[in-house]
Amino acid sequence: MFGLSELVVVLIVVIAVLLAKKGPELARSAGKSARILKAEARAMKEEKEREKAKENGAAADTAPRVIQGETVVPGFGTTAPGTERPFAAAPERTERAADTPPQDNRP
Repeated sequence: MFGLSELVVVLIVVIAVLLAKKGPELARSAGKSARILKAEARAMKEEKEREKAKENGAAADTAPRVIQGETVVPGFGTTAPGTERPFAAAPERTERAADTPPQDNRP
């Protein structure tokens, strides 16, 4: 029968096999969670500082924060930072008479 040491070795091998498969995924999600937690903690600290400044009568920092990332342009999807495309004109809608049925223009 198996002894305690053999059982420990088998468990370590099983954990190593599972970790090799899911390890990078788990590490990535843990990193994202840590960044989110850090950003939220920083935001709470800044909010407390603003509230203290308001209580003391000092002007709070009201400048908008610039967050680097992708720009979403309606109709075009996302673009890389610094490569914004101009807005496209919206397609014109044509009105149809109330008594005409909608047309199916599929081939």
